[in-house]
Amino acid sequence: MDAASQLELRHLRCLVAIVDCGSFTDAAIELRLSQATVSRTLIALEQLLGTKVLHRTSRTVSPTAVGVQILAHARHMLAEADEIVHVAATGQSRLQIGHTWSALGRHTSEFQRRWHDRYPDIELHLIRHNTPTAGLAEGLCDLAILRTPVDTTRFAHALVGYEPRYVALASDDAWAARRSIRLEEITTRTLVIDPRTGTTTIDLWPDDDCPQTEYIHDVDDWLAAIVTGRCIGVTTHATATQYRRDGIVYRPLRGTDPVAVNLIWRMRDPHPGTHAAVALLADLYREHA
Repeated sequence: MDAASQLELRHLRCLVAIVDCGSFTDAAIELRLSQATVSRTLIALEQLLGTKVLHRTSRTVSPTAVGVQILAHARHMLAEADEIVHVAATGQSRLQIGHTWSALGRHTSEFQRRWHDRYPDIELHLIRHNTPTAGLAEGLCDLAILRTPVDTTRFAHALVGYEPRYVALASDDAWAARRSIRLEEITTRTLVIDPRTGTTTIDLWPDDDCPQTEYIHDVDDWLAAIVTGRCIGVTTHATATQYRRDGIVYRPLRGTDPVAVNLIWRMRDPHPGTHAAVALLADLYREHA
């Protein structure tokens, strides 16, 4: 009997739980199993696959290089299994669309309403995942909204629209009274950037005339840094509409190209609702161009 025929969902759930929980002890609690059972299941998985999937020390666990790839497939397989159970129980399928900072900005509510009206048998979920592919590479969603460059060797994609850039400022900043900001003016300020999932990079400016930078790893940290007044941020219009906060204002940024908005998906197994989602999003961006 080959390894594939012996592989079970319990092996994959065990692997995912260990990585997500950070330890065998916490994974056992999450799965409601004994720690010994979790350990045996992980060992059985590695024996079936013939390779180590986790680095283990007395304090930490982390995926090996091959384990990272296996983990992504495991998440996808578990999501598919959960979807089978969901469809059997409710008669409805689900479409999960991942995003990083903002979903679709001003189009979010209208997209959800139109989807519900047109495709009532496909349950729509918009979910934020703070990864470079908005959860797609990790198997956490079916499609993902991406405003950063697409890895076309791994994912299929469709351009659905463009979004202008905006500057985020503390509401008591001297620039807050202005109607817009020029790109070259940013070089006089400290710019806060999310290097993993943000749309702004230092490449927007010449090498010899760049702003000072601070780095964060989440939109909430980005907002927290800006509201202090020590930093400013550059983002897309979607963030400006979806993350309105007391103490922060947004002003249009002049002198730069808009940001492309792509919908991406796995090449080999696109969700049945993929093309419908692409068409609807393209319509919404075109209507508000």
